[in-house]
Amino acid sequence: MGVTPIIPAPRDLDAEQLRDIERFERAIAQYLAGEIGEDVFRVMRLNNGIYGQRQGGTNQMVRIKLPAGTITPEQLDVMAQISEEFSRGWGHITTRQNVQVHYVELTRVPEVMRRIGAVGLTSREACGDTVRNVMACHLAGACPHEVLDVTPWAEAAFEHFVRHPLGQRLPRKFKINFSGCNTDCGQAMFNDAGVIAVTRTLPDGTEEQGFRVYLAGGLGATPHPALALEDFTTKEDLLPTIEAVLRVFDQTGNRDNKLRARLKWVVDQLGIDELRRRVLKVRLTLPASSSWPGGIPEIVQKLGDAPAGRSSTVEATAVGQGVAVAITPRDPYGRWVATSVIRGAANGSVSAVAYAALGDVTAAQFRALASIQRELGADVRLSNRQNVVFRGLTEAQLPVLFERLEVIGMARPGAELSRDVVACPGADTCNIAVTQSRGLASAIGQELENEGLAEVGGVRINISGCTNSCGQHHIADIGFFGAERRAHGKSAPGYQMLLGGYIGQEQAHFGDKALRLPAKAAPQAAARVIRRFHDERTAGEAFRSWMDRVGGADAIADGLKDLSVFPTPEFAPEYYVDYGETSPFVAEVGDSECAV
Repeated sequence: MGVTPIIPAPRDLDAEQLRDIERFERAIAQYLAGEIGEDVFRVMRLNNGIYGQRQGGTNQMVRIKLPAGTITPEQLDVMAQISEEFSRGWGHITTRQNVQVHYVELTRVPEVMRRIGAVGLTSREACGDTVRNVMACHLAGACPHEVLDVTPWAEAAFEHFVRHPLGQRLPRKFKINFSGCNTDCGQAMFNDAGVIAVTRTLPDGTEEQGFRVYLAGGLGATPHPALALEDFTTKEDLLPTIEAVLRVFDQTGNRDNKLRARLKWVVDQLGIDELRRRVLKVRLTLPASSSWPGGIPEIVQKLGDAPAGRSSTVEATAVGQGVAVAITPRDPYGRWVATSVIRGAANGSVSAVAYAALGDVTAAQFRALASIQRELGADVRLSNRQNVVFRGLTEAQLPVLFERLEVIGMARPGAELSRDVVACPGADTCNIAVTQSRGLASAIGQELENEGLAEVGGVRINISGCTNSCGQHHIADIGFFGAERRAHGKSAPGYQMLLGGYIGQEQAHFGDKALRLPAKAAPQAAARVIRRFHDERTAGEAFRSWMDRVGGADAIADGLKDLSVFPTPEFAPEYYVDYGETSPFVAEVGDSECAV
């Protein structure tokens, strides 16, 4: 018995979605005719999930929402079609379980919206000051450690808030994440509303399943850990609680200063106790609202939320950041199984990760993934580490999956290994990126391969092209964010290295600053740190524990100081050219369009 996937059948567009597309199509024509100003059109464009690119003109990025990361064969096929017909032959999995397609001509965007709408998807509110894609742990419903399957709860939250009048012109974006246990693979601890499934013991000794809701977390230039609203939230109260948080944010968020508009700044303004008081008071009055979402949502009643549970006969695979991964088999299949397969669910299912380097998937790979999903009858999710996870498999299907993935270049051992570098799109396409983060990610990957360090387990590397943390550099064992540097009178690409970021056990530890580096020295710096970790760690020791034991980020940085020096432009001109570029580095930063 496998995991039951949520598979919306191909269908005609519903009336609301059709109106969205037709309205946006008219707005494009009016904008191009000069009848709508740039500022007004930008809001319409972003609320429809369409983001301007660095290239300017009418190049657009279309962001497609995948609630809970769930994706079907029909949807994968459409991803192949639109990436091939409207873009450059590939799509990009984001750290928030979206798929982005770049270089779409503005006038062709409505057709892309129709294509994705026909398979039950939307780009509505994927950007802008809205409720963004609702995320969930990629193992929800298949995890041996979970308290509840949070998949239908995430879907219920998506259905309730998409096009909700409250969510159209918020002070800033609002993010909701779900995790099925305190391992927090869904990363609830740095979101505006982070939901973690928990239990409580009732007076009669029985256990009740429910949630702990965290609020006001965020990354960006100033990261804030989320804080608990209350010790326990019942199932019936979950959606009213999230709506109450949203209402308080709408009322109290800073509409005069976008840089201090997120919910995390409301905590600074009001204090956490006052924020809690207001949220609970609003929740108390919500039954009188016409949009009251109380009770068990219909989709939860239909699909159920029972946890996968532990198997009494199979040892549960450890999950989460810092998991000790050791590769002992020599054959390719054995190595893939050792790093990419999750076992232990009582329902007999097995999950396996298909590695998508840098989150990129070609049209051919999208089609092949759809074919594999149909062949195996699997449930498929996109992960926040930009990979593709097949769930509900049997042991007998694992060799078949490996063979199919090997043909399309996605069977490489990558999950929870150092080679699985996460990066934002960076200055390839983003208006506000300073550096080519994807280029650095590739360079780090190559350096690790050359040094024999690409398969060191239990260490995560994340890269952002600026301080905004789209690449989630704050919560990685090794994080980098891009910045302009000045050396010898010239501008040069550089990075700040952070060490020891960690999310898990309902805690958030943001990385400590180590040192600033030239972009071209960052791969060697990452390799040195990973080699030290590999050589000095005790059995099963997590990166953060090792870092603290050897003296912290400053002590590790002392061994990297020689790499922080810029050589002269005459001696090493490559230090003044960013990855993938041919001309001298220039920090060109446009207006922010809320890219995360």
